[in-house]
Amino acid sequence: MTLPALPHIAHIGLGANLEDPQRQVRAALDELAATPGIALERRSSLYRTAPIGYDDQPDFINAVARVRTSLAPQALLDALLGIELKHGRVREFQNAPRTLDMDVLLYDDLTIATETLNVPHPRAHLRAFVLLPLLEVSPDVVIPGVGPARDWLAGCQDQAISRVEE
Repeated sequence: MTLPALPHIAHIGLGANLEDPQRQVRAALDELAATPGIALERRSSLYRTAPIGYDDQPDFINAVARVRTSLAPQALLDALLGIELKHGRVREFQNAPRTLDMDVLLYDDLTIATETLNVPHPRAHLRAFVLLPLLEVSPDVVIPGVGPARDWLAGCQDQAISRVEE
């Protein structure tokens, strides 16, 4: 029996800088792939990046996943928040260190603005830790209202980022 294809493409950003961040991100990718209504199409390499906004914390490990999903945007966010919670995520203050952070970066070509969800992610095109792994999983991706993601990467050259050898 062949199951119907999942109708929506979403890109998920992942980051962690506490409690073995490489393990946290890898485990979250596996949990994402095991979530009903989500099929993991591609996962990027892991990238090490310096913190932005609050500097007195360890470097981050970041990645992006391209998924197909039958979940509506808010339901997808709720699933991500559930995975974060299983990893002990605590929201102390903005840009605080964290065991896991997962964001809906893109959902099809939609623009969404609610109290709990903004898609595309408002600063995705300004962050090397989003753009580099995003382009790895979707080289021709276009950020709605912004343009091709590849066009923004040059503007992030002052942000330190390095691929983690696996």
